[in-house]
Amino acid sequence: MKISQLVFLFVLTLCFFVSWGATPPFNVDDSEDLISCLQSKTNNVTSISQLIFTPVNSSFQSIWEARVNNLRFIKPSTLKPSVIVTPIDETQIQTTLFCSKKYRYQIRIRSGGHDFEAISSSAIVPFVMLDLVNMKSIDVDVGKRTAWVQAGALLGELYYSISQKTNTLYFPAGICPTVGVGGYMGGGGYGTLVRKYGTAADNVLDVRFMDVNGNILERKSMGEDLFWALRGGGASSFGIVLAWKLRLVPVPEIVTVFGVNITLEENGTDIFYKYQYVAPSMDRDLLIRVQLFSEFIGNTTNKTIKMWFQGLYLGKTDTLLQLLDKDFPELKVRREDCEEMSMVQSSLVLADQGFTSSTPTEALANQSAIERQSWNYKIKLDYVRTPIPKNGLRKMWRKIFENDQSEMLIIYTFGGKMEEYSETAIPYPHRGGVLYQFLKGVNFADQTSDMTPTSLKRVQWLQRFYKFLEPYVSKNPREAYLNYIDLDLGVGRDTYEEASVWGESYWKRENFKKLIRIKAQVDPENFFRHPQSIPVFDYPLVSTS
Repeated sequence: MKISQLVFLFVLTLCFFVSWGATPPFNVDDSEDLISCLQSKTNNVTSISQLIFTPVNSSFQSIWEARVNNLRFIKPSTLKPSVIVTPIDETQIQTTLFCSKKYRYQIRIRSGGHDFEAISSSAIVPFVMLDLVNMKSIDVDVGKRTAWVQAGALLGELYYSISQKTNTLYFPAGICPTVGVGGYMGGGGYGTLVRKYGTAADNVLDVRFMDVNGNILERKSMGEDLFWALRGGGASSFGIVLAWKLRLVPVPEIVTVFGVNITLEENGTDIFYKYQYVAPSMDRDLLIRVQLFSEFIGNTTNKTIKMWFQGLYLGKTDTLLQLLDKDFPELKVRREDCEEMSMVQSSLVLADQGFTSSTPTEALANQSAIERQSWNYKIKLDYVRTPIPKNGLRKMWRKIFENDQSEMLIIYTFGGKMEEYSETAIPYPHRGGVLYQFLKGVNFADQTSDMTPTSLKRVQWLQRFYKFLEPYVSKNPREAYLNYIDLDLGVGRDTYEEASVWGESYWKRENFKKLIRIKAQVDPENFFRHPQSIPVFDYPLVSTS
């Protein structure tokens, strides 16, 4: 590509951002712009040219949209990157880092694109989006029970790759197959094996990581403090995760998935009340999640709550039924409610994608087979440490009835292995004493945008519901989960007092202060940043330990 063409691209890119009202931070008289920098620092100009996209490229929009997995952000008003880079090797990532720093662009790192506030795909300043879509190799070593997984790989691809080598090992991660490995581990990561093996980040053995200076580090060379921070502290605050080394955990050849529906008219309040007590203390081979739905009763205008109790048991149906009959007979799980299958088949069934146990397992690794239409939402999350009393549950049902059935309410049981970790083992602190986490959100799939009157009314309901739950959820701080990032918690970061409003919710005080100290050491100029990244202050923080 000729220099004149590069200058033309640069001017168009500049015009694009001026049209959004963003002021370019670089000197337009510079002899080398960002794009020519990216090309001049590589040995194969043709190759890198095919991996760089600006708004003048016809494929720019489709590449940007491909992994924006919250569809409410796919709209003209969402601010997009100046440049998208889709590297195929680590040297191209180093080049992108070098050139972005030189021309004072921010970098946003996108793995799977499941951040709920589109942090990896949008920003109010000119930025380069480093899209790791091509960095997705997976190397499973059954003998050593490990896997090296590049940051752009998706959970479904990981599960499928493991299943091609063994049916007695797996990785304890989430149910959504299109979640990216890179960011998922960086926030902690929970899933159907959380009661048996803890979070995904608890099962990270090593990491390949690029710091702000372009140095590639692994656990031994980076030191234990940074390795600690990357596993749940928001890895993108510190640099670029290139790959994770994961511990694979044993699972039986046959597991059992079950599901039962219960309504309020079927003694649902009493059953859910007992669930809060028994599910967190049951055999750790069993996890039960509950989805709550409001629905009309028949053709009437009266509403009820339908509770979908769905579980995974690491064993066969006979043993599961004995266990439930002993500890939770009120659930009335019958043999016909259960299905035995392999662990990878359970990932299909539990993915909420309409898959069954007979769906080819390749579907987990086929992103085009995953339905995106309903992923259009605003999400908030809480942790419950004390069972909600029955009168509180009845009030909660009435509050849910106030919405228009657009709510998404999902409860995940904790306990088990999670009780064995201290709050400071890794930055993810939601451990002992947590009965369950409570995800709540509203969907805009039937609306033209998240700004229609109906959409805004739904958001207002969600805010009221969040306020209503305050007496029943964790306190001091009211805990939140980084992987369900929520900018409503605040974005202040000029002082610790401002940042603590959201930072202590995600990590609690001791962990948050430690993360700030580590950030100051590895990225003192705060190059890697976003609205809720680990802040850098002009003064040192005193340890609380």
